[in-house]
This record gives sequence, C-alpha cells and structure tokens, in this order.
Amino acid sequence: MSHIRIFDTTLRDGEQTPGVALNTAQKIEIARQLARLNVDVIEAGFPITSAGDFEAVQRIAREVRGPIVCALARTARPDIERAGQAIEPAEAGRIHVFTSGSKIHLEHMLRKTEDEVVEATIDSLRYAREFTDDVQFSAQDCTRSEFDFLVRLYRAASEAGATTLNVPDTVGYGMPDEYGGLVRALIAALPPSEGLHFSTHCHDDLGLAVANSLAAVGAGATQIECTLNGIGERAGNASLEEVVMALETRKDFWGHQTRIDTRELYRASRMVSMFTGVSVPPNKAVVGDNAFAHESGIHQDGVIKALETYEIMSAETVGRDAGVLVMGKHSGRRAFRKTLGDLGYEGLDDDTVNALFRQFKDLCDRKRNVTSDDIRALVDSETARVAETYVLEAVQFQSGTRMTPVATVRLVSDAGTMEEAATGDGPVDAVYHALERIAQVPLVLESYEIRSVGSGKDALGEVTVRMVSDGRTVHGRGLSTDVVEASARAYVDVLNKLAAGVGRERNPVATP
Repeated sequence: MSHIRIFDTTLRDGEQTPGVALNTAQKIEIARQLARLNVDVIEAGFPITSAGDFEAVQRIAREVRGPIVCALARTARPDIERAGQAIEPAEAGRIHVFTSGSKIHLEHMLRKTEDEVVEATIDSLRYAREFTDDVQFSAQDCTRSEFDFLVRLYRAASEAGATTLNVPDTVGYGMPDEYGGLVRALIAALPPSEGLHFSTHCHDDLGLAVANSLAAVGAGATQIECTLNGIGERAGNASLEEVVMALETRKDFWGHQTRIDTRELYRASRMVSMFTGVSVPPNKAVVGDNAFAHESGIHQDGVIKALETYEIMSAETVGRDAGVLVMGKHSGRRAFRKTLGDLGYEGLDDDTVNALFRQFKDLCDRKRNVTSDDIRALVDSETARVAETYVLEAVQFQSGTRMTPVATVRLVSDAGTMEEAATGDGPVDAVYHALERIAQVPLVLESYEIRSVGSGKDALGEVTVRMVSDGRTVHGRGLSTDVVEASARAYVDVLNKLAAGVGRERNPVATP
C-alpha cells in the first residue's frame, strides 16, 4: 500500500478560525500531541505576521521532533527569509510558498498580471531553496482558475525547485469529481519528476472538504492538508480525523495508508477544542460525543450481539473508552496516577498530579461515579491554566419564578478579598454583573456555550465563553457540577488570561 502524507495545518489555518487565539505554550502542546499522533508535517505558523507567530514556529522547530516543521510565506523575499529563520532549528524543515491562481484573486487581491505572478513564483521558490531543500508551492483558488494558467504556473514552480505542489480549493467551490479531475489533469500535464508530490487543501464551505480531499487521493495526490476537528477559515478545513479514518477503515477501497497513530486522535481533538474554545458537535464523525453512542433499541440489541452490526470502527481504535471508567472517593493517589497513565497522560510532574488529585477528590464528593471523560476534562483544564491573579472563593445566588435573580461573588487576589452582589436577568447574568463590579475590567460577552461532560444528572458542566476587552479576544473555560459556578469560573479564567497578557489582536493575512 502506498503512503499518504498527513500535513496538519491546525496551528496555521486552524488558528485563523474567527475568535481563536492560541498562545505559544498552547501551540507547543498541540505540536507535541501532533508528534505523538505521528503526522508527517506540522504547518506551525506564518512567521512574518507577528513576533509571536515567529517565536512559536521557531520554538516548535527547536523542541518538537519527528514531523517536518513547516512555515508559510507569500511570494516575497522578506516572508521567505523570516520563514527560513523560523524553521532553521528544525530536525527537518519546509517552507510553504503561496500565491493566487484565479483571475478574481489576481485582479482584486494581488493586482498583478499572470506574467508577474509566474515571475514572482520562480524567484521566491529559488530563494526558498537557499534555506531548505523541502519547498512546497500553492496557488490559491485553483477550482476557479483557468487550467492553462495553472499548468503554466505549476510547471514553473516545479522547475524552480518546489518538491510538493499543493492544489487548494480555497473557497470550497469544487465538487468531488470536478476537483479530483483537476488534480488528475494537473498531474498528467506536468513532466514526471522523481520525488514530486501533489497535495490537497480543501475548505468546507459546501460540506465537501473531506470528500474532495479523498477524491484527489483517488486522482493521484499523495498528501492531504487538514486540521484537527476541521477548524479553519469560514466553514473550516478537511478534518484530519475523518480523512485518516476513511483511509484506515476502507483500505480495501483506497489501497493507501497513513502513519497516523489513530489511538491519539480523540486526545488530540479534545486538546484542540479546549485550547481554542471551539466545541466539537456531538454528532461529529469519529470524535463527537455521539460517534459511538447507540440509543435505538434495535441498534443496542445489534451491538450487544456483535459490535460490527452498527460500528464500522471501534472506539478504542481512535483512543476512546468503550465503557465507563469507575473511579470514586475511595480511590488512592497511586490508582489515580495509574489511571492518568492509562488515559495517555504520562510524564506529568508531581505538582500537577497533586493538583489534579485534589480536584478529583472534590469532584468525587459531588458525583457518585467519576468517568474517564471527567478526568480528561480535569487534566485539560489544568494544562490550560494560567497564573491565577484572581481566585474564585465563593459564589452564591438566588433565583426562581417571579423573583429577581441575585448573586454574591467573592474573589481573592493580591489586593485581598473582594466581594460584591448584583442582580441580573438570570443567575449567570447576576454572577457576571457581580464579577464585573469586582474586577472593573470592561468585557463584552461574544459567545457562551455549555456542555455536559459525560452523562447523568450529576455530570460535570463545562462552560466556554468568548469575551472581548479593548480589542483583545479571550476564551475562558469553567468546569463544575454546578453550571452557575462553572460560568463564574469561565469568567474568572478570562480575567486571569487578560492579566497574563493572553489575547488575540491581529487580523491574519488571507492564506490558502
């Protein structure tokens, strides 16, 4: 079976998801998880856009081993030089140079002629080869481009030293047969070159990103660009977990395989969801809460008799648990540490394990059974924690039919203990008004989401919020069996991140 390379762009295109802001520490943690996942290429960022992006790419190049570390650049020498500097410490580095191919982009965005685009491409790729022998080229909006120009442009890119030619469906316009046909025609139109790879980059505007990516593989592409959970610009990108499991589950059809350790997929999905604040829909293929759930009596009867009656892949294959992990208030520290290891959380230091164990014991006092999903949520929350300028000490509220909700909140900081009460349209609104009075930080709530971690009436409530303060967008996350308390913790998480300087201010440059 031939090998299909997985090019993950979660840290570059994925971070362009509206409202998402990852700090350097979070990017490194995701990159390490991508290495455990065994992706072939990590597109770590777009170094020219900011000092922070440059630092993140360079640190990933220095600290993460295994995958090729890739940096994005426009067809401009300053971009390429900055990308080359960022990937210099990498075990293996790649520069990904992009331009545009459609008349719409050339006329309205680049404002260049076809000859100027070809000339800039040749010059840029030759310059990129001075930094690395591994150079990738993309022309945005291929599915709305004239084929003859694409042939001319990609031929020039190949002759100038590109080792991977990426064919982006930047706006999700192509149909599977159409996009697969485009890739097949491009491969046929270019002179054969040993070691030259063709790649896909598909957006999901019409819900066809995964289908188009697989169609391109059927047409001869040997690399798929994708993101965890399918995050990215607008409707997002092809989902890594979906294309990987499609190739894995239907090897009989595709005749290809990847090097992905599928047992790390669920953990990777949860990490990206938690760090970005973008929830995974319950019905999401492979990693959604309901992906391996069976409610229908007919389905339940079938899977009891034989899993394969309604499951085409097992939950364990993608790193999920088929049953409930039974942990309770009588469990000891050693058993808890072993459980963490069984769930894949190895190498945690003693301070982190001790902090998690205290939270676990507190949770056991609130819940009869603690599930593996509960423990994962605790670990993810602890991993994402920033220095606590504010500590939520207490939250109380009163609410009911025909009464005005009122809440009292007490925070502790270096300035001492602060307490305020406020009313609101509901208990959460009242809590947020009280917190606003204490912190005196102007915040605008852009989104509020709540989900159940696990099942049952005593399930943990996970609240994620997105707030804006003076142009900075920050995500907060709170976890508790009491959803009002979880809401308060999410707000306090935002305050702590603002105090730590976390937040997104820039507008990324449009990319493939």
